[in-house]
Amino acid sequence: MTPIRQGRNHSAALASAMCALAVTGTVLTGCAEDPNEGTNGVGRLPAEKIQAKTRSVAESAGAVRVHGNVVSGERTYALDMRLKDDGGEGSVTSEGATFRLLRVGEQLFLKADAEFWSHGAGQGGDGEADAAAASKLGGKFVKVPQGDPSYKKFSGFTDKGVLLDGLLTLHGKLATDGHDEQAGIRTIRISGDKGSGGTLEVSLEGKPYPLRLERAGGAGTLTFSAWGQDFSLKEPEKNETVDYGRQLPAS
Repeated sequence: MTPIRQGRNHSAALASAMCALAVTGTVLTGCAEDPNEGTNGVGRLPAEKIQAKTRSVAESAGAVRVHGNVVSGERTYALDMRLKDDGGEGSVTSEGATFRLLRVGEQLFLKADAEFWSHGAGQGGDGEADAAAASKLGGKFVKVPQGDPSYKKFSGFTDKGVLLDGLLTLHGKLATDGHDEQAGIRTIRISGDKGSGGTLEVSLEGKPYPLRLERAGGAGTLTFSAWGQDFSLKEPEKNETVDYGRQLPAS
């Protein structure tokens, strides 16, 4: 005898058996359960339209929290960022070093300990000067000059439009890939090239926000939450800030 698989398949088999046993003329509710019943309806759409809708509502949302990891080049970045249209704040960890980012309008600040800044000490420069700079910058919000190479690199982590545009794209042929839940919220899953092009969980409750992303090629997994929940952004106090005034030390 072949054993019945547990989990969802077992539940489906049990439901089918109950329906088969229903007495003629008797209505047995739940026999044709629709996983999209009572939802926002996107689960009934083709995968391409689901992706278009979720991108649209994500772009129009005033704010979002992004949490997880992103692989870029040879580095893995662990993110915990809150973003909105005019800036963002949060933490980034890479290669064991954690730093905070804060962007208000065009002004970008980076805060880290002295050890973070001292990583560049002695690399073709004045070791004593670099150590002194690290001591000065450690624990402060350092204003990142817009001409510094770090500005473009790190400001992308604080830019809601840029970050979401780069993340919410699945590659290859799109298809729906079943139903699931994220943090107690029912979702529809869409994938590119049967998962190799990435997988996205889209909310079936309320607006069809993206809730979880597995990036193509194992390039990271991210969760999205707090959609539309505003938060305050303000520049740090002057006594918390250092304006280095030129290209930042290598780190």
